[in-house]
Parts: sequence; structure tokens; C-alpha cells
Amino acid sequence: MKNLTLKASLLLLSLTIIIACSKEKITGQTGPEIRLSNSSQQNLKNIMVNTGMGEVSFGDLEAGKKTEYKKFTKAYSYAFVKLEIDGKTYTIQPIDYVGETPLKDGRYAYQISVNGNQGQYSNLGLKLIEE
Repeated sequence: MKNLTLKASLLLLSLTIIIACSKEKITGQTGPEIRLSNSSQQNLKNIMVNTGMGEVSFGDLEAGKKTEYKKFTKAYSYAFVKLEIDGKTYTIQPIDYVGETPLKDGRYAYQISVNGNQGQYSNLGLKLIEE
């Protein structure tokens, strides 16, 4: 009888562990985690990123710094980015995501670069880095 009780307890424990692990996978948000990296010499303000699923605010980012990761339900190797430098607004505007493959779950950085100097910034650059 003790042997049967022990087997039943072990079976119950095993089932509990399996269900708990499965539930975590089902309820956990999937998708890529993305942060921004400022590779320029400029401080970036009021940064908004849209990967096609709505705007996400990253706030301000000093030159040479990185933000914390943010979770996205879907993202691509490039995104819409709007930010300010010295009070002027600059954007990176993708045409669309047709034919693009969404990023797999994992950690990535959108590295932002700024071309130009002395208040005349010709364009922004965006490079995806897998981390």
C-alpha cells in the first residue's frame, strides 16, 4: 500500500510540474525584446518607435548610451522612428513591411546613427543588431 501511495504522489508531482511549465509558456508574452543604441554624438529626445503594432515610447537617449529592453509582439529588421535633436523632429519612415519576415523571439538592438553636424542632420540611420 505504501508503494502505491508513493507512486501516486510521484505521478501527481510530475503532472503538476508539467502543467505549471506548460501554463508558463502559454501565458508568457512571446516576441522579440528590443532596445535602442545611440551610436551618434547627439542626444536624442522623445523617441517613438513603431514596428507596425503601435507606437512605443523610449523617452530620451544620450549619445553613446543604450535603453532598457522593451517587449514587442511583432517587429522587423527596421521600424518607424521619430525623435528630436536640438528641438527639431527627425524620422525614419519605412514604406511597408510587405515581404519582410518578423524577428524571432530574442534580444535585439536598433542602433540609431545620425549623419551631419552643426545642427544640419541630413538623415538618420537604423541598423538591427542581434544581441
